[in-house]
Amino acid sequence: MKKYKSLVLIGLGLLWFTLNAPVNAYAMHIAEGFLPPVWAGLWYLLFLPFLAWGLYRINRIVKANPGVKMLLGLVGAFAFVLSALKIPSVTGSCSHPTGVGLGAILFGPAAMMVLGTIVLIFQALLLAHGGVTTLGANAFSMAITGPLVSYGLYKLLQKTGVNRSFSIFLAATLGDLATYLVTSVQLALAFPTGGLIAAFLKFAGIFALTQIPLAISEGLLTVVVFNTISNYNRQELVELAVLTEEG
Repeated sequence: MKKYKSLVLIGLGLLWFTLNAPVNAYAMHIAEGFLPPVWAGLWYLLFLPFLAWGLYRINRIVKANPGVKMLLGLVGAFAFVLSALKIPSVTGSCSHPTGVGLGAILFGPAAMMVLGTIVLIFQALLLAHGGVTTLGANAFSMAITGPLVSYGLYKLLQKTGVNRSFSIFLAATLGDLATYLVTSVQLALAFPTGGLIAAFLKFAGIFALTQIPLAISEGLLTVVVFNTISNYNRQELVELAVLTEEG
């Protein structure tokens, strides 16, 4: 049980922070009812195939490595807490970390599509953070785009021999920023005031004021948490092929 001590402490710390964090009804992903029905429905249609793939992959991961269930819970809690830190940025949405890069690096993007969706559902129902009608759009940006970018970039940097910690930092940081680029596209498509490009630049520009420093902070925190996990749960990471026996 000693090897899980660090994970338990991290999990308890994340839970405490979540329960004690202030909740503002106006601070959310894309708010409930904010998107026109056509766009809300379209993003659901685009999101559901990815969710099905994620459910298939996460089931295979758990069957092949039953001992990683606690680690899956930890990365889900990590994403829940970080994405619940709300900084109002623009009407109908907000800036906040996403926390999906860590899970994407450890388990692959498909697993985080499921965990990210669960996070968004709980936040919508319990914290008034996001919404049910906008779940498809929020999941597509945070639970699909973020993990895909983080995982793809991490694998690319590792193949080119880049330092692991820097690879994790860059993957988590850019995965966060990619989420908000997609959110900006979603809002611009729904509300193309002045033209699509002008609307995108407006939303992306406002988000950038708060999102860039948040993304950098998330990248640094992800490195710290990854190193802690690798110190205390190295065998699980070896089983997941994230680390090798030699180092």
